[in-house]
Amino acid sequence: MAEPIITGPPRLPYRAKLFYGLGSVAFGVKDAGFSYFLLIFYNQVIGLNAAAAGLAILIAMAFDAFLDPIVGQVSDNWRSRWGRRHPFMYASALPVALSYLALWNPPHWSQANLFWYLTGVAIVIRTFITFYEVPSSALSAELSSGYDQRTVLLSYRYFFGWVGGLHGQPDRHRLPDAPDAHHATGQLNPIGYVRYGVLAAVIMFCAILASAGGTHRYIPTFRVPPKRKINLLAMAREIFATWAHPSFLAITLSGFATSMAAGLSASMNYYFATFYFEFTARQISLFTLGVAVSAALALMVTPRISRRFGKRASSISLLIASVVISLTPMTLRLFDLIPANHTTALAVLIFCQTIISTAFYIGGTTLISAMIADVVEDGELKTGRRAEGVYFSASSLVAKAVTGMASSPPG
Repeated sequence: MAEPIITGPPRLPYRAKLFYGLGSVAFGVKDAGFSYFLLIFYNQVIGLNAAAAGLAILIAMAFDAFLDPIVGQVSDNWRSRWGRRHPFMYASALPVALSYLALWNPPHWSQANLFWYLTGVAIVIRTFITFYEVPSSALSAELSSGYDQRTVLLSYRYFFGWVGGLHGQPDRHRLPDAPDAHHATGQLNPIGYVRYGVLAAVIMFCAILASAGGTHRYIPTFRVPPKRKINLLAMAREIFATWAHPSFLAITLSGFATSMAAGLSASMNYYFATFYFEFTARQISLFTLGVAVSAALALMVTPRISRRFGKRASSISLLIASVVISLTPMTLRLFDLIPANHTTALAVLIFCQTIISTAFYIGGTTLISAMIADVVEDGELKTGRRAEGVYFSASSLVAKAVTGMASSPPG
């Protein structure tokens, strides 16, 4: 008689969902910083050419494209008393925090040297985030065992990831956007970014350790494939074979395109809010707080929509709706159909638009990741290999495409 396959705990405890999701706060912190603050900080505050700053981040992203699948493959084949994923998660906590702190404290160097400093630090940050994010993402396929259960688990991950980005909410913490006697526009105050870097580093460090420690107790329930000896050439072949799964390839390409568009939009929105709609730092901070509402809505609604209409149809519909709603204010402004700048009505309109469009985007991207978790088991049936890390390395790269495009120059 064939031995039954153990796919994980039959019913996922709330504790597991909570601590698993909590770990994405670290990625959310980094993602928000890269998407909303990094370009304007290095360009408008430090004085680095916008094209150079954007190029530095894109170089780091290209480096990531090679690193992510390697980390995924290594973690898939790692064996220790702490399982396959947790050693990498624990080890990444301190380097992630220190490198992120260095990002917001650049030396007083020339333009050329600042470019290389930003490039190097961005690569270091992305490297250590990869050593945390890829193994952590792969845990979703090990913690969950059902089609709908994966959607619920990843909804928690995306909820905490987006809420994590709110730690740097400008006016609430009086950090990046606090005006003073020398900086009438708070977004251009360099002191605020230094304080932001300290707070961000502490939060990232604590979130990573809390998630790793909180999910540690479930390591014995994870399925561990037989140990294999594999050389670099075989590793490369397996990565390409895994990524060649037709469904996985389609999901990843669509997610990558969506994330790149969202990243560029995130960066441009900060510019538009500051210089086009002429919102104050306090108003921009309120828009950021609205993201918490968006994340909560997505957490509650996405699993229900998925159960009703399926993951594929739901994801496509939510993402299309997000794009349409995001473009609405700019389109209406072209025809002079929205309230004028410096009016409460305009602030209310943008606040509501941000909540709805962001909730739809979070829901759509959550389902993309949930579909990747589903592909893991189908891939195992076809290849005979359990490769959560390799599959979710693509998911991690898709998420990082947001910050790669967000850090591109505005024009």
